Amino acid sequence: MRGMSDRERQRRADARRFREVQVRPRNWLVPVILLSLREWNSYGYELMERVTAFGFEAANPGTLYRTLRQMEENGTVKSSWETSGGGGPARRMYSITDARQTYLDFWAEALEQYRCNMDTFFQLYARKPPRRNEKIDEEK
Repeated sequence: MRGMSDRERQRRADARRFREVQVRPRNWLVPVILLSLREWNSYGYELMERVTAFGFEAANPGTLYRTLRQMEENGTVKSSWETSGGGGPARRMYSITDARQTYLDFWAEALEQYRCNMDTFFQLYARKPPRRNEKIDEEK
């Protein structure tokens, strides 16, 4: 890239390298599934389509179904086999249980704290740090 400083070249290389960093709360798929199922019952493929709205661009089917099984084991979702009247294959339909609201409330509180942490991060990030060779004005 002609006319570009070494520093600018390095900044662009870093940007390309860090572009794939994904930041989201651990187990983010769980509250997303609960929220989706709170609205309507769904089967796995349909859930995969819905989770894209929450930043899961290329949802891994194995991860989704493994998470659904874990949620079924801990009692937050249940499933049943449904057959279509048109002779298509049976598919597992997922729905939430009564215990889901407490669990979803827990997630909402935890995510609110996460949001506050992110707000604090961006408030600090927006401040322009002093340059290394500049002295910090301690009178401010």
